[in-house]
Amino acid sequence: MADNNSVKPLHIAVLMGGWANERPVSLMSGNGVADALESRGHKVTRIDMDRQVAARIAEAAPDVVFNALHGVPGEDGTVQGMLDLMGIPYTHSGLATSVIAIDKELTKLALVPHGIPMPGGRIVASKELFEKDPLARPYVLKPVNEGSSVGVAIVTDQSNYGNPIRPDAEGPWQKFDHLLAEPFIRGLELTTAVIDSADGPRALAVTELKPKSGFYDFDAKYTDGMTDHVCPAQIPEKITELCKKYALDAHRVLGCKGTSRTDFRWDDEQGEGGLFVLETNTQPGMTPLSLVPEQARYCGMDYADLVEAIVAEAMRTSGSAVGGGGNGDN
Repeated sequence: MADNNSVKPLHIAVLMGGWANERPVSLMSGNGVADALESRGHKVTRIDMDRQVAARIAEAAPDVVFNALHGVPGEDGTVQGMLDLMGIPYTHSGLATSVIAIDKELTKLALVPHGIPMPGGRIVASKELFEKDPLARPYVLKPVNEGSSVGVAIVTDQSNYGNPIRPDAEGPWQKFDHLLAEPFIRGLELTTAVIDSADGPRALAVTELKPKSGFYDFDAKYTDGMTDHVCPAQIPEKITELCKKYALDAHRVLGCKGTSRTDFRWDDEQGEGGLFVLETNTQPGMTPLSLVPEQARYCGMDYADLVEAIVAEAMRTSGSAVGGGGNGDN
């Protein structure tokens, strides 16, 4: 990749942790990012998100914030709005994009009219599940605004949830009042990362995710050895190109910045018509098991290069000269 993403020494606050379900993942992402930035000579202030975060960022006075938070409030527009008011550049997507992309129903309303295929389905009140199925089995239930497959349940005739679902059965209906119900799509789990640069967004690769048991849930994503990553995916070239196209289209339509990752299900028995976008993640993980760094490596970009490229894009789109921050030597 071109060297136009080079970043002169900056003072970078890495925002991580927080109180969302994905806190452990965020801490892994944030510390990995901080280590990489320090290895490149940047001054790094690590900030574990708490209710005093605005005061702590103001006290640190960084050139830019690397947002390594996952889930609410770091991925839903809350932190983005705070940093906008503070006038501090930050990585990844802005307020409006974050509000839409974390909400799976709003994402569908944004993407489907642009020809990006997504599963059907509807929002259901959790208590409705105890009366009857909202869709024909098998179907998927997921929280409307959680990431990393948090709270996802696949309801089949063989599942232990009951028919109808029992209120005491372990599932997302115990924690969320409303859920998104979608038809279950058999087949392959695929994902494509997109990264921005001064030359525009670029789709990196397609990875197939092959859990060794069950489906690609939170544990499968972040437990070493539980999922095989096949990069590049061994799929027809036409499906690879469609994944890249849809990931780029989603990135552009939603207004993502820095990097994003779009997840798919592909029913290989249905050919091109069996490919569906599930969601676009505006704050992809940056852990050792994460998919964006893996695809970047496949494309010849090491982890520190990737992190610096994301920072460079934040500085470029904020209107600041890359490397021009006044606090880099603090």
